[in-house]
Amino acid sequence: VTTLFPLGIGPSPQLLANIAPGVIWIAALLATVLSLDSLFRSDYEDGTLEQMVLSGQSLALIALSRTVAHWLVAGLPIVLLSPLLALWMNLADEGLPILIISLAIGTPVLSLIGAIGGALTVSLKRGGQLLSLLVFPLYVPLLILATSAVSAAVVDLPYTGQLGLMFSGLIAALTLAPFATAAALKLSLS
Repeated sequence: VTTLFPLGIGPSPQLLANIAPGVIWIAALLATVLSLDSLFRSDYEDGTLEQMVLSGQSLALIALSRTVAHWLVAGLPIVLLSPLLALWMNLADEGLPILIISLAIGTPVLSLIGAIGGALTVSLKRGGQLLSLLVFPLYVPLLILATSAVSAAVVDLPYTGQLGLMFSGLIAALTLAPFATAAALKLSLS
């Protein structure tokens, strides 16, 4: 996605630098959302999910481990590729560390919130469209905070407030999302 923007809007370095934080974050958001539908789907279809519920193991811990695995596959590659993507988009050097930090804080939140939506729609045949409608509004504040933090760092303005809010969102999501995901899975199975 990120590599297509310079081809579509032109190679103007200033324009690319201005939109770089938003484009890279949209790529992270799409990488997460496009893979969320399959987070619990195969386990639901083959009955493994029911066995997990009946096993007596903590469903919240199982949901958290599945979410961490999802982040390792969908979120971590974006974090690791972000310096290359920032270079491709001509992002200023001052914004690169904040971009990496914001992605490292924010992409787990994308996976944790998305896991709740994936658990709610796991029993639906065409749950992918509904899943997108459920999670996109919850992603907007994170997207605004992340892009404004990077943009503020580029023009040498304070950005710690945005990163602090993102970190508090990560702590809240780590604390609450596994339990909400477990409850949504139980609801989908009943």
